[in-house]
Amino acid sequence: MRDINKFKGCLIGGAAGDALGYAVEFLPASSIFQKYGESGITEYELCHGVAEISDDTQMTLFTATGLLLGTTRGMTRGINGDYAGYIAYSYRDWYRTQTELYPLPEDGHYSWLVNLPEMFSCRAPGITCMSALGHGGNGTMENPLNHSKGCGGIMRVAPVGLYFCDTRYKPEEIDRIGAAAAALTHGHELGYIPAAMLTHIILRISENGDSILSAVKDAMGAMPALFPKSEHMDALLTLIQKAIDLSAENIDDLDAIRQLGEGWVAEETLAIAVYCALKYADDFGRGIIAAVNHDGDSDSTGAVAGNILGAALGLDGIPQKFIETLELKDVILEIAEDLHHGGRITEYGTWDDRWANKYLAINYRPKA
Repeated sequence: MRDINKFKGCLIGGAAGDALGYAVEFLPASSIFQKYGESGITEYELCHGVAEISDDTQMTLFTATGLLLGTTRGMTRGINGDYAGYIAYSYRDWYRTQTELYPLPEDGHYSWLVNLPEMFSCRAPGITCMSALGHGGNGTMENPLNHSKGCGGIMRVAPVGLYFCDTRYKPEEIDRIGAAAAALTHGHELGYIPAAMLTHIILRISENGDSILSAVKDAMGAMPALFPKSEHMDALLTLIQKAIDLSAENIDDLDAIRQLGEGWVAEETLAIAVYCALKYADDFGRGIIAAVNHDGDSDSTGAVAGNILGAALGLDGIPQKFIETLELKDVILEIAEDLHHGGRITEYGTWDDRWANKYLAINYRPKA
């Protein structure tokens, strides 16, 4: 069942974890605790009253518009192209927001997000993403652009699991779309298989109402069948099982996370997020706080943990303090509504004009 509360929770949750972690992304744990106290960072560090998102949330939103572009074009033309191809169009637009000045020319782009001046902010964009997209961003699992397993592939794919819940697509097809979206820029199998796992987890939570633990275990069972020739599957599954086991122990979060890694690579990002989401399955705030207070890639681990917890708890389960000052929260919620709507084009009312402006003419600008 498509639950708008879960859609909004997943995207806002990811952005919240991202924004909390963005302030400490490049700080070692010792510096974080020295600066913020024994609990680490627990509140947003605001810039001009705003909790800034990073490239993680920017790219997540562009993933969503790529999916909706693909469906809309398919509905108007009678045939769908490959979703990864539409996502690639959208990612190349994101790349332009990082390398060109606002405003872009009125034509030649594919995501209405380029009409927002706020998107033209460089928030520590990943080197691999920038390099790959600078060369077209057309990598595939079969023909990779590189051998990177960085977390830039996994941190942006949550919309895939949301969007395809309760659709005609089979879980393995949906998981593969998530992997293909990551493989556009990250060619190592541990750059895209964890993205497929996150897609599966989000799908199970949003479609079936699975618990986080049930969704994670189901994803672990699905991956070997989806990638039977993987050389690194055992290592990935062992790490995720370790995250599950640690979450059930009475152990300090920082000590547990150090056993899982730092999150700069995708399998570690997923493992840290799984640990935090499982340990604090009923407490969004404690979950993302644990996910960002460590030595590694705090915004990405916070974002993925926030995606999982937000999908499970819904928007209603996210404390207002993590929503009120969040940058672009209205845009994030609007895109969650579009994903939930599913891209269906009808002949009724003014919705059609707005949808056409967003995903056909690409000239939509939200009202201030």
